[in-house]
This record gives sequence, C-alpha cells and structure tokens, in this order.
Amino acid sequence: MMDRAAEIALAKSAAPPSIADKATVLVLTRHGYETAVQGSNGFVCAVERGWMSQYNFPQFWNPHMRGPLCYNPPAVRSILPYTIKRTELVLAGRSKPEMIAAIKDDITSHALPPLESGAMTYMMSKQGYLNDEAHNWVPHLMFYFPRAQGSTWGADLPGAPPMLNPQFQDSPEALSVVMVPVTPWSDGTSAPKMQ
Repeated sequence: MMDRAAEIALAKSAAPPSIADKATVLVLTRHGYETAVQGSNGFVCAVERGWMSQYNFPQFWNPHMRGPLCYNPPAVRSILPYTIKRTELVLAGRSKPEMIAAIKDDITSHALPPLESGAMTYMMSKQGYLNDEAHNWVPHLMFYFPRAQGSTWGADLPGAPPMLNPQFQDSPEALSVVMVPVTPWSDGTSAPKMQ
C-alpha cells in the first residue's frame, strides 16, 4: 500500500496534466481499487503493481514495482477490468495458476469484457518503478490489439519505434500490447534516448 495522496499524485503522473487533471484516479486499498478522485474526461489513472507483469516474470511479486497508467475511455471499459480482477485475486491470496484459471473462466463466461477498439494507455511517468532493471524505463504509449505477431506492426525491428510488450503474449487475456516510446515525460521534460 502507499500513502493515499502519494498514490494519487503518482497515478496522475502517467499522463500530461491536460489529461490527468480531469481524469478519475483509483488507489489501491486492502479491498481492491477504489475511486479517490472523480474525473470528468472519461480517462482513469491508477498505479499497477508487480502482479500485472507476465505470469512467468521473476519480479511478479516485487513489492517495489509501481506502474502509473492513465487509461483512455475504451481501455477503461476493456483493459482496466483485468487489472481490477487480477488485483482482487491477489488480495484473495490466489496462486498464479488459480489466477490464470479464474481469468480464463471470466473470459469464457463474459464476466470480463472483450477488447474494445481504440484502447490505449499513457505511461509517461518519470516517477514509476517498473522493475529492478528498468526503473522508470522511457515514457511511452501502449496500444491494445487482439494477439498477433510483432511483425504485424513492424514491432521490435531496427529503427522501428513500436515494441511488442511480452506481458500478455502468453497470458489468458490473449492481447498484444504495442508500446511506442515518446520523447517527453508527462511533465514536459525531455526523456533520454532509448539505447
């Protein structure tokens, strides 16, 4: 858990103020995510924890991980419910295999929504901590698509900006997440060039 005010500020750092200042903000409590700030533009900002990583990621349970995101309205409706569900399962003490099974069941029973066209998130925070190696990594946008090969977008090719996030490639969510680096952090300062 985080201090409530600090978590609100961290969540809002995911997107430029023109978006984040009018967004709904969720904070994590012992009972799951709850609304701390009611917004007006349809965006939702929150801070993901390590358990939103790919299931086989060695730092899946890293307590230091904090990933600020700001979901656009289609992602609020079709991506955020997965974050909320995974978090509920973690807080209920479920194991990774139990989490995978529950997500599959909820997809099959339509308790979790299908992917909505146009779903994307801002991940432009200078203060995030994505893992012990990447720290805050680089500011980027994430676009969600039905699962496909990276070559569909020219992802991970020399000189091409799109990168395929491995997070969902083997998960029951059956998504492809294409990340596109951007040059400024959400506060407008310049980000370092990717190596």
